[in-house]
Amino acid sequence: MNEISAPRPNNLDAFWMPFTDNKYFKANPRLLYRAEGMSYFTPEGREVLDGTAGLWCCNAGHGRHEITEAIQKQAALMDFAPTFNLGHPIAFEAAARVAEMTPDGIDRVFFTNSGSESADTALKIALAYHKARGESSRVRLVGRERGYHGVGFGGITVGGIGPNRKQFGALLPYADHLPHTHLPAKNAFSRGQPEHGAELADALEAIVALHGAETVAAVMVEPVAGSTGVLVPPVGYLQRLRELCTRHGILLIFDEVITGFGRLGTNFGSERLGVTPDIITMAKGLTNAAVPMGAVATSQTVYDTIVDGVAGGIELFHGYTYSGHPLASAAAVATLELHRAEDLPGRARAIEPYWQDAIHSLKDRPNVIDTRDFGLIGGIELAPRPGKPGTRAMDIFRRCFDAGVLVRVTGDIVALSPPLIVERPHVDRLIGTLADAITAEAA
Repeated sequence: MNEISAPRPNNLDAFWMPFTDNKYFKANPRLLYRAEGMSYFTPEGREVLDGTAGLWCCNAGHGRHEITEAIQKQAALMDFAPTFNLGHPIAFEAAARVAEMTPDGIDRVFFTNSGSESADTALKIALAYHKARGESSRVRLVGRERGYHGVGFGGITVGGIGPNRKQFGALLPYADHLPHTHLPAKNAFSRGQPEHGAELADALEAIVALHGAETVAAVMVEPVAGSTGVLVPPVGYLQRLRELCTRHGILLIFDEVITGFGRLGTNFGSERLGVTPDIITMAKGLTNAAVPMGAVATSQTVYDTIVDGVAGGIELFHGYTYSGHPLASAAAVATLELHRAEDLPGRARAIEPYWQDAIHSLKDRPNVIDTRDFGLIGGIELAPRPGKPGTRAMDIFRRCFDAGVLVRVTGDIVALSPPLIVERPHVDRLIGTLADAITAEAA
């Protein structure tokens, strides 16, 4: 019998790591080995409190046996089945569970495998919708500065993060961007939604005036922008954007990859913010990240327009081999049952005031120029070092990890998004460790 060779220790060469300084990491590796509850553990057994829910995704905490057992059971029953002209029951069950959670009327669910795929899928659905309505001239896609919609070509086209775009040359044609909503001069240290900036939505009127409403297909925004440092929408901003899209016949897409599944204290951020889009993208918390999965939920009007617009045969020429994968579907069903049974959005709402006070307790620490929050999200913005942007926050990230706490940084902003099972002692430890790291880095 051939023996399986054990991997060579510290053999880090083969894996080209995403969004990582590969040279630095492989000279100074920080590795995670297992996870349980609110914590990761290193290969040496050292606990690291998770202040980021993995990557905005493990909302129910780590190592949930309910999800693990559902995946194991499904793998033993059937590992894979295609969903092209065939189906399997658990994919339909997963879609129905998602539709129970989405806003009223947003109940047709197309499965993907990631937030990036969800973004590109939503944009294609928007284009197909207008074509089915006889408005093929609506091909222009509108995003927002500092927006993140994954790394597909559609997502980075409407996205507004410079480094994600500049390396790849020409993207999709016919794209425009709204201004971002970050107004530190007026809104610094806001608790919850900032008061100023609703008028920034009116920039859509300028795009319509320039190109004509008959050319604009969709506007895609995050209810709360996460990857560019927790940008919370000003009071009235999303309502104004909704009004303008409705007036001009433009579809409104909410990218809820991070705000879905309880992060803002409701099933989806659109519910908390009181604005219903036409299309919602999601991923991450859908399966608690146990198996990769994403989805796009649309209104029945969007679905019916595309499906009924074809006399027979395939209505939407789009999909993925793993759309509705059996293991991912099983993980989704188990995850959404946990959300319901344990009322994870309710838990987030209950601890939000304590969380908010903790985030804003950092405002007087050295080099902190803004603190902001919404739901169970926090952002702490730091003054950049002269000529070395991003290095201050990265050094704080490393200090926190070495002290047993995981935070996330983007530029010179520390972004926090703990699992929704977080309790007050976890908050105290997370914020206390971060406070110490911020102070130490200023010394």
